[in-house]
Amino acid sequence: MIWDKAQELGRLIGQSPEYQALRRAEGSLRDDRDTVARLDEIQTIARKVEQEVQAGRMPDEELNQSYETAVQALETSPTGQAYVVARANFEKLMTKVNQQISEGIERGAASSIITLS
Repeated sequence: MIWDKAQELGRLIGQSPEYQALRRAEGSLRDDRDTVARLDEIQTIARKVEQEVQAGRMPDEELNQSYETAVQALETSPTGQAYVVARANFEKLMTKVNQQISEGIERGAASSIITLS
């Protein structure tokens, strides 16, 4: 029964306006060459930052500034802005879903009625 309910919840989330908007925004990101280039640049810089941290070094100011500049360029582009908004809206939806699941767990744990179906 739990798996059936989980499948149903997943189906409903997949049909939600928030998820659909996120999928459209992701598609627009992939279709925008400038945005894809920005994303590639961000990933490259992020890998460099990660390598520095793993080596026990703090990334230098130039690397940090490069990352901030690349992220800001992405977020201020129309395609990037649409993605950021869609992602935030989807994350809000998922936060609410998780809150409702947690409340259901608490109610279920406090209930003296046992259901196995």
